This record gives sequence, structure tokens and C-alpha cells, in this order.
Amino acid sequence: MKVGWIGLGNMGLPMAWNLLKAGHELVVYNRTRSRADSLQSDGAKVAATPAEAAAAPVLVTMVADDPALEDLIFGSGKVLEVLGRGATHISMSTISVALSKRLAEAHAKRGQVYVSAPVFGRPEAAVAAKLFVVAAGPQKAVSACQPLFDAMGQRTFVMGEDAPVANVIKLGGNFLIASTIESFGEAFALVRKYGVNPHQFLDFLTSSLFTAPVHKTYGKLIADDQYQPVGFKVPLGLKDVRLVLAAAEAASVPMPLASMVRDHFVTLMAQGKQDEDWATIARLAADNAGLKPIE
Repeated sequence: MKVGWIGLGNMGLPMAWNLLKAGHELVVYNRTRSRADSLQSDGAKVAATPAEAAAAPVLVTMVADDPALEDLIFGSGKVLEVLGRGATHISMSTISVALSKRLAEAHAKRGQVYVSAPVFGRPEAAVAAKLFVVAAGPQKAVSACQPLFDAMGQRTFVMGEDAPVANVIKLGGNFLIASTIESFGEAFALVRKYGVNPHQFLDFLTSSLFTAPVHKTYGKLIADDQYQPVGFKVPLGLKDVRLVLAAAEAASVPMPLASMVRDHFVTLMAQGKQDEDWATIARLAADNAGLKPIE
């Protein structure tokens, strides 16, 4: 398939690379051009502007947040103007439900198709094409995009024709990941304070009660008390929890745990930990318990 791609960060770059590997034709754009240039040897054409990348039958956006996507689509990027009638925009970013609704309406008015397809997985999963894709939008368009999802992920969950539903699911999932990191951090601080080896505790947990990949991945980071390499920075975690709370408020859904987790991310920001992995939130529980970092 001929695909325009905008956004080559820690997730977007390996995702785009996997499309090239699968034989798709890509025109790529990234604000930092060197990241786009790195794909030239794999067959990608580098666009000078977002609009140039958008002149394709399918456009994928994988950018950091709402303001970045809004500027691309409605602002200086001029994507809404350039994208052809009948073309498909696949948004794979973690964005607000409100923006997803706005995108669906705006594309429909111009005869374009909007598919929301956020992903679950850290950068290493993106490299290995092991992401989980949550897709929603017009059935025909989602089916047509399936070869792209197959090249990037291990499974696609199709959630119906209302595109913003995929964003609700993504935010709900990210809230559960953040709250899992928080609760694991508190539990590990407790057992460490009583002299329990954190790796023994981790082995027990992930071999019995909590066997999901998210428990194993983040449990190991917490047991090791090491949060490198950074897969997902603290400001992005804060952004996602804020989006969860905004969606919850819009639907009159109280989420007190989300409010607490949001405050803990704010604490990390206040401590100057903007460049650390969001799993560092577990370190707060250890600090509050008076535990020194594990060497």
C-alpha cells in the first residue's frame, strides 16, 4: 500500500520501519528530519512538509499529543486541506476522546475517512511488531487497513464503527497500566521494608496471581529499581492520565484513583524527573517508605 507517515518518535520510527519491511511504500515526515532520513536506506521517501506526506491514499499519524495533531490536521500542517477525497487518515496516537470526535466529523465533512487505531506496547514491542492495535472506524476502511496493522502488531482488536471508542479503550488501558505501576510500587516498598527480596516477590507474583506481560515488564523494572532505558517519559504519562480524567469528567464518571496517580506524576515533574520513564512513579512509594535505591 502507498502510505504517508507523520511522526517518527520512539514508537513511530519502528512502526514505520516494519511497514517498509512488509513491502509497503512510505512517504515519511518528522519534525526532526534526521529520523526520517534514517529510513531512506530502507526505501522510504522523505517529505519536506506534512502536507507532502499527506498526499497519499492512506495517512498514518503517530505524534505525541493533542496540540501536535491539531496543528498537523487543522493548523500549519494543512493535512485536512491536502488529504484527498476518499483518502483515509489513521490516527495511532494517544489522544483525547474530544479530539477524536472532532477529527471524525472534520474528515467526514470533506469526504475523507477517519480510523482511530491507538496501540498498546512499549518501543521494544514496536520494534518486534508485537503491538496490540485497537481499531475503530468505518468497517470497510478498517478492513482495508488490516495489512498495515498486521505488519506492526501481533493482534488487532476491532471495536466497531465509532472511531472515538478506540480512544476511550486506549485511555482506559493506559489508566490501568499506570495504576498497576502505582500499586506494584507500593507493594514492593512494603515487602522490601520487611526484608523480602524483591525478585523473589516478583517471581511469586508473576508465576501465580499476576501473570500478564504488563506485570512482568513493569514488575521487573520495579524489582530491579532501574528505569532505563526510557520507553515512555513521565510527561507522557501525566498527559495520558489527564486525558483519562477529562474523558471521565465529560461522562460524569468519578475516578479517584486516577486523580491520585495524576498527582504522583505531578510530583515527579516537580522533582525534575521529566526525562525518566513513567514507571519511576513506583520509586515514589519506595522514597516515601525511606528505602534507598537498589544498587
